Amino acid sequence: MPQPVTLPDTIYASGKGAAQESFPVASWLLPPSKRAQIMAFYRFARAADDIADHPSLLSDEKLRLLDQMEGRLPPAGAEHAAALLIAFRQDAGKARYADWGELMGYCRHSAGPVGRFLLDLFGEDRALWSRSDALCAALQVLNHVQDCGRDYRSLDRLYLPQDWLDANNVTPDMLAAPHTVPALRRTLDRVLDATAALLAASRPLPAGIRHRGLRIQAATTQIGAEALLARLKRQDPLARHVRLGWPMRFWCLLRGTGAGFSAR
Repeated sequence: MPQPVTLPDTIYASGKGAAQESFPVASWLLPPSKRAQIMAFYRFARAADDIADHPSLLSDEKLRLLDQMEGRLPPAGAEHAAALLIAFRQDAGKARYADWGELMGYCRHSAGPVGRFLLDLFGEDRALWSRSDALCAALQVLNHVQDCGRDYRSLDRLYLPQDWLDANNVTPDMLAAPHTVPALRRTLDRVLDATAALLAASRPLPAGIRHRGLRIQAATTQIGAEALLARLKRQDPLARHVRLGWPMRFWCLLRGTGAGFSAR
């Protein structure tokens, strides 16, 4: 039997939980039995992410702990949880991405497995994976833009394509500034334009989902992602944490519910 990994909460836990995520994790729209499995998957991902993002652990120690996490794979979605570990191991030693393609390769492991897990959990058609991958990659990149300053300051990570930064003569120290300078703004806008293309590809996803609750959650997430992208276009992520407040989240839920009921 695999030995459990002991992770002292005071050292490794970020304190972040499902309620602090930008988008719903296991909403009340889903059956309780499924929510329990989703939360087990989420807790695994949260623990592994906390290790990979810990600001004081050395890379070798992060990799050692992440290797031990292989013995803690959740019963539901073990295949997809193992895929997430590929990205977390990458985070332990990689801090720059040469171009958009390389960033999308990272998202294939850091984000795609989450959507695939949900679709498999509800017995949905795996033909939907490509649309789900696009939505999950978009969510990941939006999170990168939201946290671009913090990621650089605390972890020396840049989840922005290096060639796009170079094209605008953006230097890393610009991400440590209190406001976004025009050159960095142009780069962020290019990243957001590419993310908008991902969201255009994922837009048909909800209509293909059979389970009504999951369909509504997917539609709500799609609408929320598009709203967050529009907000990031208007606001400065270095000056403030750009997010959707509860009134906007409720509006997205109302729209998502309507879309979910009318889709099939």
